[in-house]
Amino acid sequence: MVSMKDIALRCGVSVATVSKALSGQSDIGRDTAEKIRRVAEEMGYMTNAAARALRTNRTYNIGVLFVDPRNSGLAHEYFSTILDSIRVEAELRGYDITFINRNIGDTPSSYLQHCRYRGVDGVIIASVDFADPMVVELVESDIPVVTIDHMFNGRISIMSDNVAGMENLVRHAVGKGHRKLAFIHGELTAVTENRLTGFHRTCASLGVEVPQEYVIQSAYHDAQGSYEAARRLLSLPERPDCIFFPDDFSYIGGFNAIVESGLRIPEDISAVGYDGIHLSEVVSPKLTTWRQNTTSIGREASARLVELIESPRTALIDRFVVHGELQEGESVSDLTE
Repeated sequence: MVSMKDIALRCGVSVATVSKALSGQSDIGRDTAEKIRRVAEEMGYMTNAAARALRTNRTYNIGVLFVDPRNSGLAHEYFSTILDSIRVEAELRGYDITFINRNIGDTPSSYLQHCRYRGVDGVIIASVDFADPMVVELVESDIPVVTIDHMFNGRISIMSDNVAGMENLVRHAVGKGHRKLAFIHGELTAVTENRLTGFHRTCASLGVEVPQEYVIQSAYHDAQGSYEAARRLLSLPERPDCIFFPDDFSYIGGFNAIVESGLRIPEDISAVGYDGIHLSEVVSPKLTTWRQNTTSIGREASARLVELIESPRTALIDRFVVHGELQEGESVSDLTE
């Protein structure tokens, strides 16, 4: 059976380019798109795909529910990497991707209605309000579902190791002599709760006391929020010697607050991020952070969903944890020297 990969090899382009051409996207050249569609027709791709759908009673279409409250879209590097790896793995397994929203054309709809309308075989859910009744309705439906960084009973979940991530970061900072640790965390979600647990549990095990005023809520991917939170921490009579930020992008706001206060990183105060996006490596000083394996998260989500769609009786309904790693930069000073 002809696949997008076969067409890509024949045309000398990437699988992603083939996908764009066949789905009518406009961000590739017209000549290239026409060539790809012509080759696909010659190779019988459309005929084979249609025949396969009729034979298996599937559309070979996976829905992705992704809601970004800050409207950064694919500029959000952490989620853009996850979404791209979802797409790549899905295409390798012969599936296309459709983003799910609350509209069918100009008509408002629920997420479940949109899934029914698009005829998706299953849905990957990431970065949403999991308490939203529309999300719950979708999860409780008969459509196969895989969630990312949130667990529902009876559903497959792909989890990043947020507790272990915070534990490693805390141990790293304390190992360098830091005892006044502050944590600017994101909005209260399952991810945040796990990170808070990892932070407080590790501090307690190491004998590090954390004053209540050292823990401040902000938001993820919000540089302005972290800027304001960092200003509050720096104005305390006894300021922290190391600040943990919600994520690497938000750290930029904290960095600006620290510089405006006449302080230097790491000479006067240390800083720690989270996610391990490219930004963490190009800022100066290089940011110490926890690198999440976003590629594995997306691929695992796609692979588990396809398995659930194609082999529902044998697919393992469980929580699958994807491990990250400490990325040591230059933003944490060594106070033991």
